[in-house]
Amino acid sequence: MATDKSGRPGKPIGARTDRLSQRSSPQRRLAPGQRVGARLGARGTGAPGGVIGGGVEGAGMAGGVRFWLLEDAVRRLLPCIRPADVLLREFFRAHPELGRRDRARIAQAAFAVLRHRRRLEHLIAGGPGPRERLLALLALCMVAGEKACSGVIARDPDLARWFSNIAPAVDDPLRAAALAPAVRNSLPDWLHERLAAQWSGEALEALESSLLAPAPLDLRVNLLKADVPAAIAALAAEDIAATAIEKVPGALRLTGHPALEHSKTFLDGWVEVQDAGSQWLVACVGAKRGETIVDFCAGAGGKTLALAAAMRGGGQVFAIDVSEGRLAKLRPRLLRAGATNVQPMRIESEADPKLSRLSKRADRVLVDAPCSGTGTLRRNPDLKWRQSLRDVAELTVRQGAILAAAAQLVKPGGRLVSMVWLEHLPKSIQTLWPWMPIRVAPDLQRVFPEPGPCCRI
Repeated sequence: MATDKSGRPGKPIGARTDRLSQRSSPQRRLAPGQRVGARLGARGTGAPGGVIGGGVEGAGMAGGVRFWLLEDAVRRLLPCIRPADVLLREFFRAHPELGRRDRARIAQAAFAVLRHRRRLEHLIAGGPGPRERLLALLALCMVAGEKACSGVIARDPDLARWFSNIAPAVDDPLRAAALAPAVRNSLPDWLHERLAAQWSGEALEALESSLLAPAPLDLRVNLLKADVPAAIAALAAEDIAATAIEKVPGALRLTGHPALEHSKTFLDGWVEVQDAGSQWLVACVGAKRGETIVDFCAGAGGKTLALAAAMRGGGQVFAIDVSEGRLAKLRPRLLRAGATNVQPMRIESEADPKLSRLSKRADRVLVDAPCSGTGTLRRNPDLKWRQSLRDVAELTVRQGAILAAAAQLVKPGGRLVSMVWLEHLPKSIQTLWPWMPIRVAPDLQRVFPEPGPCCRI
């Protein structure tokens, strides 16, 4: 049987990708003599027609993206009503002429607007032009440098003068330090106040500023098919650099954001995309071969797959969720991972009578209940603008109901593991089950990523 250069048999299967900027599309054909970037103010936006990535007309789509496309993308995202990744996918489908690098540049700059929105809005106050245009311009400067903006400002003297004064402030730490913390770190006031209630001084600044950085790309090694050294070697054979994360067994961190949808290591199920924090939460469950495990609020099953691998295919994992669509996404992942001990189970709500079948049967129950998502702001920066304090209060009530339902599934001496906002969890559990001792994982309150509160019944 033929093998690849990592020594694994078989050939890769077909792939799909959910990554915003990785889809490649045919380039739009130009008429003879037509120059890319020649259409100024296209699509009725009134936007400058310079190109991103050098600002030279005629450089081609690979060398620069017309600025009005970025401005249009920012305009679609800024209401922050729908998820940003969904909106960008729709945007890219509407512009099939964009190539892979063009999509990546637009996605990077558009997400920079969402990450740094409050500070950028402070900088553009009184600027010449529409809000979306100025935000897009400063975000482009932030991710690609001032040179990338030259073609945008070249035909507008007022914009050029304003930009020459403002651009140095984009990355000036002294000017940033003079701003209020919530403005400097681009947080809504309610979220800054909640964080300031638990942290202070340098610890608070370090936490808030860390939320501005894009999230790294982490993988989980599928122990059903490989081990860490073998996975690292297989990825290296595909020119994908990965290193083990010391505090999280089986976790890898990649250098950059390579296109995993083309990786044989990924397609063969040797690795799964999963944040190190989620992997650490699964480790807290302590799943063992032969046990009955419940993954409540399983979603598309990332933690379910990790639990199944930790059990080496023995025992049973019940993946429970209210969404048939999310559970449908789990099924092909189970096949790729080689996980045969997982039972998807759709319920109508946490009060569904079907849950009685598992009453007091589970050795361990994992609950990753719906929450504000503030723990994922590095990956989903739009969430901080789509949530409010009222939303968080409503979610806290819902989390309590879900935890109460999940607790009924745990057998005597079993374990319930949940990760929610630390401020509320002990109080909510003590109200629901005053007889339950609470154990908070060591160093949880000061070290990231760390496991969530772990409650033992």
